[in-house]
Amino acid sequence: MYLTYFKGEWTEGNVPLYGAMDHSLWLGSSVFDGARAMRGKLPDLRPHLERVIASAEKLGLRCPLSVDEMEALVREGVAKFPADAELYIRPLVFGTEGFLIPVAEASQFALTLFDAPLPPFAGFSSCLSTLRRPQASMAPTDAKASALYANSTRAMREAKARGFDQAIMLDADGNVAEFASSNLFIVAQDGAVVTPKLNGTFLAGITRARVIALLGSEGVHVEERSVAPEELLAAREIFSTGNYGKVTPCTRYEDRTLEAGPVARRARELYLAFTETT
Repeated sequence: MYLTYFKGEWTEGNVPLYGAMDHSLWLGSSVFDGARAMRGKLPDLRPHLERVIASAEKLGLRCPLSVDEMEALVREGVAKFPADAELYIRPLVFGTEGFLIPVAEASQFALTLFDAPLPPFAGFSSCLSTLRRPQASMAPTDAKASALYANSTRAMREAKARGFDQAIMLDADGNVAEFASSNLFIVAQDGAVVTPKLNGTFLAGITRARVIALLGSEGVHVEERSVAPEELLAAREIFSTGNYGKVTPCTRYEDRTLEAGPVARRARELYLAFTETT
């Protein structure tokens, strides 16, 4: 089920939003964010809504709704689904007018909610992509911009062609950045829990930050530092964090089989327990 709020109305189905001359369709001026509703709980909803406003500004757009207004709409929309539904929440801001530079004041907003059950803690396979994440001087990497996903999907298509589920991407300096569509953690050979440091080539994930804090509350320090690709070949665990899957283990990297290990498992348990408090 898809449910979209657009121009004051809730509508089911794949709601048309664009015209042939809209800036977003022609020149890619759109941003979005992704949050979740899990059986009526809305973990970290406001940070996701705050980020869509910030992302819009970084692309020369202007979100026409405040965080409070968006939150009220999300809660209204979630109430239209069954109480036990697991949903993806996607606010979208997109440009309509402008030749090359979008007219900020003409930005439009749409909120879509759709059924998206949380994936099981079953594991996925990944490989190293030949493609790299752009630096901040090359692309709007500080925004959750729709245009950035063309590069990510290229990496995922490359991985699929090699028989893997997901790709790991390096930054321009040759260090590990993230999975193509989520942040990356490893448990290093010495037992340290590590995630690539923020360097402007990938988003500081909201779920990433939450997992770092939750592990820290149990005395597990997460190192944020540069990660060389060679470390993936020796890591005890590799796992991802992101809005769609929250915490998901990588159980095969290249030709290595890995366990869905205790750190990833505990991070998932802590996150689901946190969700119940929201």
